[in-house]
Amino acid sequence: MRSLLFSLATLFTITLSAQEAYQFTTITDLEATPVISQGITGTCWSFSSTSFLESEIIRLTGKKIDLSEMYQVRNTYPLKAENFIMRQGKSQFSEGGLAHDVMNSVAKNGLVPEEAFSGLFAGETVYNHAEMVAVLEAMLKTYVDNPGRKLSSKWRTAIDAVLDIYLGKNVASFTYEGKQYTPESFLKMTKIEPADYITITSFTHAPFYSQFILNIPDNWSNGSFYNVPLNEMIATIDNALEKGFTIELDCDVSEKTFSSKDGVAVIPENAVNTIKALQGVYPEKTITQDYRQEEFENYDTTDDHLMHITGMLQDQNGTKYYKVKNSWGTDETRVANGGYVYFSEAYMRLKAISITVHKDAVPKNTTNKLKL
Repeated sequence: MRSLLFSLATLFTITLSAQEAYQFTTITDLEATPVISQGITGTCWSFSSTSFLESEIIRLTGKKIDLSEMYQVRNTYPLKAENFIMRQGKSQFSEGGLAHDVMNSVAKNGLVPEEAFSGLFAGETVYNHAEMVAVLEAMLKTYVDNPGRKLSSKWRTAIDAVLDIYLGKNVASFTYEGKQYTPESFLKMTKIEPADYITITSFTHAPFYSQFILNIPDNWSNGSFYNVPLNEMIATIDNALEKGFTIELDCDVSEKTFSSKDGVAVIPENAVNTIKALQGVYPEKTITQDYRQEEFENYDTTDDHLMHITGMLQDQNGTKYYKVKNSWGTDETRVANGGYVYFSEAYMRLKAISITVHKDAVPKNTTNKLKL
């Protein structure tokens, strides 16, 4: 009887513990610019990567600069269009992209502040690219279908004209804090060196410590990824934060266990706790390399959102979480934590497609193996 009572008491204690509301303690909190909204657009890749670069500028120079997200979007769409047309429509054209698309654009086109190119016109306060993308898609389909039996040489000019109408004409020079800049000289002032940033992933269908092109829909530009074991990818995130580097993140947020409204992303061990685990602490699943690969190959893990890792926390049980900056605004009826989502380590191990970091943020043992 005593044994039964002890077992019941233990079970009751575990149940109460499992239902405790989250209590987070900050471990690392690196400086970032304010959370903003990408509006009705699919340009999280630019908003998150731009936020990442803003934190890098703070780290490198101490300057807090509000960079233009739409300048990189404006200069990336012509490349997407060319890729689609020259592949005769046999590739993806969408609003999506990845961190390396921003880095490639920065290397080619430089940087500009938000005040020099906002992508909004007088009276506009919310980004909405629905109509623009529909127009571009219709145009590209027309060119690919070749109604004149020969591809018109005017398509580049036409695509640029649409982008000018919806986003604004590209900027060649501007004044910032009383000084005249070009996008190239502004980039130099920020001390950002695009070649210093690398993208790391972890999948078993490619050799570890090698580079490969990850075949995900938004990798339209065939960007190359460094492949490392899962433990080393997580160690890279931890090492970066410890050394003062933030991290760009490509991840899956389509899971029911991701909630911007509750401000957490977890992988509960028992599926019955899927919704309850958004409000209280429950045991989480152990994520192995093999399970991660299985979930990626069966489409349960997909590439659908990019965000910005700026810190680390722990809950009352000592479980590690990552502070991840989103680009869905700060409306308290829609998001928690001021627009941040706290990813458990289990969620990060399973749902992080890739990370982009400064090469100096990578642990030395991994750097040596990658021959960086």
